[in-house]
Amino acid sequence: MNKNKWHKVFRIIALIVIAWTVRSCANRGQGPQGGPKDITPPTVVKETPENGALNYKSKQIEVEFDELVLTEKVMDNVVISPPQLKLPDIKTRGKKLLVVFNEDLKDSTTYTIQFGDAIVDNNEKNPLKGYTFAFSTGDVIDSLEISGYVLDAENLNPLLGTFVGIHPAGDSLFTKQPFLRAAKTDSAGGFTIKNIRKGSYALYALSDNSRDYIYQQGEGMAFADSLITPSVHNEWKNDTLWTDTMSIDTIKHILNPIYAPKDVVLFHFKGNKVHRQFTKYERKEQHYFRMYFTSPSDSTPIIKPLKHDWTAAMMLQTNPTNDTITCWLTDSLVIGMDSLEFLLTYQKTDSVYNLYNQTDTMQVVYRKPRNNKQTSTETQPTHLKLTHNATGTFEIYDDLKIYAPSPISRIVDSMMHFYVMKDTVPVPLTMEFKAHDSSNMTFGFSYNWTPGTDYRLDIDSAAWTDIYGIQTKATTLKWKTRPLEDYANMTIKITPFDSLAVLQLLSPKDEVVKQSPALPEGTKFENIRPGDYYIRLFIDTNQDQQWTSGDYELKRQPEKVIYSPKKMTLRANWDFEEEWNTEEYPVLEQKPKELQQAKGGRKR
Repeated sequence: MNKNKWHKVFRIIALIVIAWTVRSCANRGQGPQGGPKDITPPTVVKETPENGALNYKSKQIEVEFDELVLTEKVMDNVVISPPQLKLPDIKTRGKKLLVVFNEDLKDSTTYTIQFGDAIVDNNEKNPLKGYTFAFSTGDVIDSLEISGYVLDAENLNPLLGTFVGIHPAGDSLFTKQPFLRAAKTDSAGGFTIKNIRKGSYALYALSDNSRDYIYQQGEGMAFADSLITPSVHNEWKNDTLWTDTMSIDTIKHILNPIYAPKDVVLFHFKGNKVHRQFTKYERKEQHYFRMYFTSPSDSTPIIKPLKHDWTAAMMLQTNPTNDTITCWLTDSLVIGMDSLEFLLTYQKTDSVYNLYNQTDTMQVVYRKPRNNKQTSTETQPTHLKLTHNATGTFEIYDDLKIYAPSPISRIVDSMMHFYVMKDTVPVPLTMEFKAHDSSNMTFGFSYNWTPGTDYRLDIDSAAWTDIYGIQTKATTLKWKTRPLEDYANMTIKITPFDSLAVLQLLSPKDEVVKQSPALPEGTKFENIRPGDYYIRLFIDTNQDQQWTSGDYELKRQPEKVIYSPKKMTLRANWDFEEEWNTEEYPVLEQKPKELQQAKGGRKR
């Protein structure tokens, strides 16, 4: 090969080397290219003392892991038994977790620390799920367990973050002392109380707002009807060891402890006793103000004006539960006062939920919005503007409702004319127009509507007059009812039949659409809009046609609720029949998963 050929070969080799080098450098600039994401949680490599240690008196525990660790949401995740009113200091230092108790340790007691998801690795925050550390200050470590679930009694949703605890049998300590041992529910409502001493116990759940592990009236709770006696037995379990070639090397027979009970279900409820107090007032307009209370009452507050007597110049309007009170001012001189002083006497609860009359001195102030130079007389409307629900297609099961912006003092029935349209010709009908509530702001009437039919209501000028003398102008309402073929019907027959059962048709949002008592021949729901629906029932023990919560003082459980796990898709102009065996599914399998939500909005 001559000299020129060798020179060409050398140039080609050099170009290849340069190109390879440039490509390598470019790839290097893109950063790390491979490797699977770390999804492995930290692993415990050393515990001081050993997990399950006996006669351990020190207040400090140290756990070492195979990588750097952190703690997250310690207050939410960590539960200690016996419960500690002063939470221990829980810190991480590199690969170590340190726990230092702030309370003196009790003699001959088993201590359990359930970390939940609190321990995570430093890089990807992978949690070490369910890690539990236990030790005993005595010669024996207790080892029994109670497991189960906490569900919302009304809708069977799993409750997240609810405390579950035990007290010794025969002791009424739930309202007096902290739990003997405790656990906390996960997103599925599940709990396990660990390291329990042999015996029988009362079991409770508690939404412990104060974190004192003692039931206070007004807190949500649940209780088991009977005492729980935990137990354990051993069962043989096969454990298979594999060789590197995926063939079986050894089969070991291992004694596996089986703890009971493991499926206790507690139904959580809030009692009817709640604190009542005044919260705030609002005076957004000069001619009225509102007062708000934290809970309902059977009595209406009393207002006694100070400085000026404007008793005759006001009208009190209550909502059905007396927790929102509107005071309408009817005199222009009083309306013009920017500040109103009065004595307010209302029902308030003491520390043990007993009602008493409380009198407070109130000063209600009106602050005119900035850049608003108009006076109250200038902004006063010339006509009373009514709103209504007679818009679009009208459902045949609805009442016609008309809403006024202020209380009505007079309605002249003869100045309202109701018609059905027959080939565009109005045919007069009679109606019974009445108030729908005590506000004197919502009126209407019920009627046996004909499907697919046009109706009309003519309201003459000055037919309605409010408390300020403002009147309506002439108004005409027109609406058409939905045709019958747009609806579906469904009949539900339950077995076994229970005469106290009340059936509820639910929307995909778990809201009640229709409700009816169960009938032996089947309960019929008529005129249902097409769509997806679900069914539940409750056993109406007190026969008041509404679900009733429990009462711990009376040891009364909340009324039983049962869901059908089936979703029903109803089509227009169809009649559906459904037979429902209410005993077919255990309670944990009843509620459709698409309806289940843990407390706080997390889906199960």
